[in-house]
Amino acid sequence: MAGKHSENYGDRENRSTYTTKAKPKKKRRGLKIFGIVVLVLVVLLAGVVGGAYWYVTDKFGKMQQVSIDEEELDIDAQVAENLSGYRNIALFGVDSRDDNLGRGNRSDCIIIASINNKTKEIKLLSVYRDTYVQIEGHGLDKITHAYSYGEAPLALSTLNTNLDLNIKEFVTVNFDLVAEAVNLLGGVSINIEQSEIKYINEYIDATSNSTGIASKHVTQTGMQTLDGVQAVAYSRIRYTAGGDYKRTERMRDVLTAMLQKIKTKSIGEINNFLDTILPKVYTNIEANDIIGLIPDMMNFKVTESIGWPYEVKGITLSAWYGVPVTLEENVTRLHEELFGEENYTPTSTVQQISDSIIKKTGYQ
Repeated sequence: MAGKHSENYGDRENRSTYTTKAKPKKKRRGLKIFGIVVLVLVVLLAGVVGGAYWYVTDKFGKMQQVSIDEEELDIDAQVAENLSGYRNIALFGVDSRDDNLGRGNRSDCIIIASINNKTKEIKLLSVYRDTYVQIEGHGLDKITHAYSYGEAPLALSTLNTNLDLNIKEFVTVNFDLVAEAVNLLGGVSINIEQSEIKYINEYIDATSNSTGIASKHVTQTGMQTLDGVQAVAYSRIRYTAGGDYKRTERMRDVLTAMLQKIKTKSIGEINNFLDTILPKVYTNIEANDIIGLIPDMMNFKVTESIGWPYEVKGITLSAWYGVPVTLEENVTRLHEELFGEENYTPTSTVQQISDSIIKKTGYQ
């Protein structure tokens, strides 16, 4: 489900001048989209859809709910009209050391699930964490910092203003939760390459220390079952060929593997999974809204996975940043591929931000 990349950029110290163009690779999978959006928490709906309404409501009522004022999300009126046929939902994976999923946590994983309301087709958009964008009140910075500065509202606002999107909904989970979820599923099947062995073991040690969950090193290559800590460690690898682009591919691979595994579970196992995981999910999507998706779920299908920005050039300022070259051109291509908007002209806001990035970096 990952994008292809024309050039590898290896270790961080060698990335200050690389340029890469990421081309999306299309695959069709009969997956239930909302399970992807909430990090594999809801493919299980296929198992409970026949259950009583009160049962489903009770389960999803366990999630941590938060309300967001839509005025904070900075959705352009013309963008809202153009994208009225799409429901875009943001998934944030944060690296919190406790159950706090709000301000102060960087969103190391940013995935947008774009649902075509008419065709029921889903496209997944991974936004690279180091992408250099405009964050309201903080100037030009890495997009991963938006969530830390102002949690979900500012993160959504940043995505909306820099990518011309209409995102109103989000789901946030802790990476530690992924480790717990994978263990509840009995592990996931992942193919490990030789170049990944060193790094996955370093991350296994770090993840075990932060989560308090014991694990062991990976000692061989090939397809194998990873436990929760190993799966999280795998998804964090970013210093092999492909760098952060490859890392976002690994994240999607883990999500897909979780989806495949949960579909094999019994209702009782799914029930236990829900009771353990859902209280640790942070979202502004209400239980009744999730339930409203059930009638259409069997028609949902993931048709494409895209890494964004497509063309990036690295620069080291106060830190290393991935500069969209240019933001305006990357947004134009995004809307053509994601929404079929031919000859798309970005909003004046995107054009102004793009000009600011060019002025700051000289990349155009």
